[in-house]
Amino acid sequence: MANVKKIAVLTSGGDSQGMNAAVRAVVRSAIYFGIEVFGIQRGYQGLLNRDIFPMDLRSVGDIIQRGGTILQSARCLEFLTPEGQQKGADILNEMGIDGLVVCGGDGSYKGANKLSKLGINTMALPGTIDNDISFTDYTIGFDTAVGVVVDAINKLRDTMSSHERSSIVEVMGRHCGDIALHAGLASGAETILVPEMPYDLNEVADRMRDNFARGKRHSIVIVAEGVGKGEDVAQALKDRHSSLDARVTVLGHIQRGGTPTPGDRNLASRLGDFAVRSLIEGHSDKACGIIKGELTLTDIDLVVNTKKDFDIELYELASRLSQ
Repeated sequence: MANVKKIAVLTSGGDSQGMNAAVRAVVRSAIYFGIEVFGIQRGYQGLLNRDIFPMDLRSVGDIIQRGGTILQSARCLEFLTPEGQQKGADILNEMGIDGLVVCGGDGSYKGANKLSKLGINTMALPGTIDNDISFTDYTIGFDTAVGVVVDAINKLRDTMSSHERSSIVEVMGRHCGDIALHAGLASGAETILVPEMPYDLNEVADRMRDNFARGKRHSIVIVAEGVGKGEDVAQALKDRHSSLDARVTVLGHIQRGGTPTPGDRNLASRLGDFAVRSLIEGHSDKACGIIKGELTLTDIDLVVNTKKDFDIELYELASRLSQ
């Protein structure tokens, strides 16, 4: 067991629904175990700016249901340098902080990894809507983001059916198509285009044309941003069959907002508490995850150097059901 007396928590990178629940869990678990806890405002930039303040139970009251992050987030180019990383480690050491919990995506994990090599005990929580962190089945915010997309598609389907049009929905996912895949399956989309899988726009256009010919009144195509712009896909489909009336909706940052689902709140709460307990047990430079319902610790080095597997079985299921 490590003699942990002070820990800090920060959120970094793009915000995701459930980050507040994670911060709440870290703060309340730390206090439960008699540990002082500090919040770092605006991620690694706030660390270098010494924007660090003590937190108590009241600091995290009434936030579990809120989207975004009360600690805010910011990009920090200085922290990408060895000098910036050393400065951050020095500040934490000067304050007597024994451990740091970082909630964010791949870049946030790399920052925690760098600090650990400079003697700071670190824990990383997967806070990103993209679900692109390896060694965890789900990331904090992913479930809520999928729900936002499904809700939007439900509304689009109403108006597309009324006018017998196709809807091209562009969603987030530069390197990982999980939002497109899970939202597409849940909403009954006819076509799901993701960066992990090859696709043929001639086949997509032919299927859309044939669907309308046999009486279907609408068609939903979900495009992960890593595939390309929705406008380009829509134009390519029109070029192949001029009869296709395809309208584009880019959901953009709306996917990051909104009240986190119970699933995201519970996941964030479990992981935040787990991070604190793991620091107390003497662990460091670990990524907290959940695999088949079980909480897991994995070396951050391994996580950031491993690409998450794409769920081919789920993709094939969505394809079978899209007829």
